[in-house]
Amino acid sequence: MTTTIRYDRGDDGIVTLTLDDPDQSANTMNRAYAASMSAVLDRLEAERDLVGVIVTSAKSTFFAGGDLPEMIRATRADAPALADLLGTIKRDLRRLETLGRPVVAAVNGSALGGGLEIALACHHRIALDAPGSRLGLPEVTLGLLPGAGGVTRTVRMLGLAGALTTVLLTGRRMRPADALAAGIVDEVVATPAELLDRARAWIAANPQPRQPWDRPDYRMPGGTPASRSLAAQLPAFPATLRKQLKGARLPAPEAILAAAVEGAQVDLDTALTVETRHLIGLLTGQVAKNMIGAFFFDLKAVNGGAARPAVDVPQVRKVAVLGAGMMGAGIAYACASAGLDVVVKDVSPEAAGRAREHAERLLARRVRKGRATEADARAVLDRITTTDQVDALAGCDAVIEAVFEDPALKKAVFAEVLPVLAPGALLASNTSTLPITALATGVDRPADFIGMHFFSPVDRMPLLEIVVGERTGDEALARAFDLGRRIGKTPIVVNDGRGFFTSRVIGRFIDEAVGMVAEGVPAASVEQAALQAGYPTGPLALADEVSLTLIQRIRRQFEAASEEYLPLPAHRLVDELVDAYDRPGRAAGRGFYSYDDGSRGRLWTGLSDLVTDAGRAVPFTDLQERMLFAEALDALRCLDEGVLRTETDANIGSIFGIGFPAWTGGVIRYVRQYAGGPAGFAARATELAETYGDRFTPPADLADRLAARTAAEPPTGTEPAARPAEPAGVA
Repeated sequence: MTTTIRYDRGDDGIVTLTLDDPDQSANTMNRAYAASMSAVLDRLEAERDLVGVIVTSAKSTFFAGGDLPEMIRATRADAPALADLLGTIKRDLRRLETLGRPVVAAVNGSALGGGLEIALACHHRIALDAPGSRLGLPEVTLGLLPGAGGVTRTVRMLGLAGALTTVLLTGRRMRPADALAAGIVDEVVATPAELLDRARAWIAANPQPRQPWDRPDYRMPGGTPASRSLAAQLPAFPATLRKQLKGARLPAPEAILAAAVEGAQVDLDTALTVETRHLIGLLTGQVAKNMIGAFFFDLKAVNGGAARPAVDVPQVRKVAVLGAGMMGAGIAYACASAGLDVVVKDVSPEAAGRAREHAERLLARRVRKGRATEADARAVLDRITTTDQVDALAGCDAVIEAVFEDPALKKAVFAEVLPVLAPGALLASNTSTLPITALATGVDRPADFIGMHFFSPVDRMPLLEIVVGERTGDEALARAFDLGRRIGKTPIVVNDGRGFFTSRVIGRFIDEAVGMVAEGVPAASVEQAALQAGYPTGPLALADEVSLTLIQRIRRQFEAASEEYLPLPAHRLVDELVDAYDRPGRAAGRGFYSYDDGSRGRLWTGLSDLVTDAGRAVPFTDLQERMLFAEALDALRCLDEGVLRTETDANIGSIFGIGFPAWTGGVIRYVRQYAGGPAGFAARATELAETYGDRFTPPADLADRLAARTAAEPPTGTEPAARPAEPAGVA
C-alpha cells in the first residue's frame, strides 16, 4: 500500500507528519491515507519520549477531502465496508487527539472537508494566510455531511447553534481570517516559516494539552439538548431549516441537523457512530450521487476546458464594453476585478458613468465587509474608463456588446466601433436570445464573432454561456473561453439557436408555471410547488425579475421569426398583465406580485379575475413534475438539435444558469436518475402528455438514445433510483 504520510522526527523530539500522497496532486481521505494514518499512529504511540507532533502538507493545499470517485460508486451493499473504513479513520483521529502529547495542525493551504476534520482532531490549529486558501466543511453542497468527526467536533467547539449556522449547514469556504473569527482555527500567520515556528512554540508552551471535550470540566457551549435553555430552542431548529430551504426536503441538511442534535446528547465516541450512520445513508442514496456528479465531476470538466479547442491564442488584455446598463456595468466590473483594463462606451458621458458608479457601490460593500482594502478598490476603479467617444476604444482586443435586445441596434454599435479596435479583436455579444449567426452578418469578420451570454447580477452569477455561430472560428471560441475563466466564470459552450440553451429552457419553466395559473391553479400553489421541488425562486417571482415585458417581447420575436410558434395559455395571461393591466414586472413595482420600495410583497389579488378556465384539481406532484419535465424535455430536444454539445454543459448550465434544482445534479442527469432510468422518465412523460398536453410527449426511443451517448460521455452518479429520488417534499 502506498505511504501517503511522511514521518520525520527532529532532534528536538518533535515529529512532523507531512501529508503527501505520491499518486495524486492533492491529498484525499482514501484507503491509502487510512492505512498510512494507522501505521503512523502505531509508531507515535510506540515512541513515548516524543515531545509533540506537527501535521502539515507537502501539497499546495493542506488536504482536499474525501475520495469522491469512490464515494459516487457506493451502493447499499457497500454500507458495511464504508462503516469499517469510516470507523478506522475516526479511531485514528481519536488516537491522535488522545496521544498525550501536543498535536498542532500547520495548515499551509486549503483545508476543506476531510482536511479540516484532520485539523480539528489536533489540539491547536494554525493557518497560513496563503492566496486562495479556504477552510470549511462544504459537504452539504455535495449532498453529504462531514463524516470524519466534523459534525461531532464542531458541535463541541462552537455549540449546536454555532456549529450549524456558521459551519455545517452553510458549507462556507472561509478565508483564514474568517476561520479565525469563526473559531475553527486558533492562529493565522503570514509565512510558511512562521507557520512551523509558531507550531513548535505552541508545543513547547503546552506539553500536556487535552481537547476541551476530554477535560473533566467541559461544558458544551450553549448547553446540550438536555439543558432547559437549549431544549426550549430545539423546536425552532427544524423550522428554521425548512424556512431556509424554502420547503424543499433535501437529505443532507436534514441529516446534518439530526446528527448534530443526536450527537450532542451522547458521549463523543457514540456521537461519532451516529455521524457515520447518517453519512452512510447519504452516501448510498441517489441525491448525493447527483450532486457529486454535477458539483465535482461536471464542474471540473467544464472549468478544465473540456469544450475549449486545443489552439494557442493570445490573451485578452483590454476590453471594450458597449452599453453601461445593468449587464454592461456588471461585465465591466468583472473584467476590471480580474485585472483587465476596461473601456465602457454609452451614448453620453452620464450614461457611461453608470458603469463606474456600479463598480464603486460593489467595491464599497467589499471594503465594508473586509474582503478588499481601499487600495484594492482604487486599483479596480482605475482600470475602468467610461466614455461616449468611439476613439477611446482604440487598442481594445475584445469587445462585449451589452445594449438593448434589438438586432438592428446591435449591428449598428458593432459597425461603429470596428474601425478603432485592435486588429483581430474578439467580437462578442451578450444577447440572451438573438441568434449569433444572424448578428454576425453585421461584421466583416464573422469568424471572430461569438456570443458571451452573462447572467444577472454578473458579480454574483457564476455561469457564462458561450454561443458558437455557424461561422465562429476555434480561435474566437478559445479566446472567449479563456476570457471567461480569467474573470472567474464557469463557461459552458453551446451552438447557435434562438434562446440558445438557458433562455430557451427557462422559458419552458415559466410558460408551464404561468399556464397552470391560467388553468385555475392558485398562484401560491404553483410557487410553493416549485420551491418544494428545489427551485431557488418561484417561477412567478422569477418572471417578475426577468420582466414580463421582456418575456413578451422575446416570444413575439420568436413568433415573427418561426412557423413553429404555438400559442399557449401562458402567453394570453402575460399579454393581459402587460397590455391591459400595466403590470410589467418588478422593476415597475407591479407584476405577478405587488412591490413596496422594491421589496416583494404578496401575489397580486387581481390574478384570479384573469383566469378564464374553470381550473382543475392538479396533484401537487404533478405541479412539480410539470415544471421539471418541461425543462428536461426541452433540454433533450436541445441535445437532439445540436444546440447542446454535451450533457455536462447541460447539467452545469441548468443548475448555475437557470436554477434547476441542485439535488437533481442537472437537467439531463434528472432524466437519467429518474425512477426506472430514462425508460421510467419516458413513461412518466407519456402520462403527463395524456393529461396535460402533447408538449410532454417524450422523444422516441429515449432510453436507447441516451444509452448511445454514454460511450462519449460516461455518466457520473446517474444510476436509476430504485424509487423516485427524494427531492423536495414530493410524497
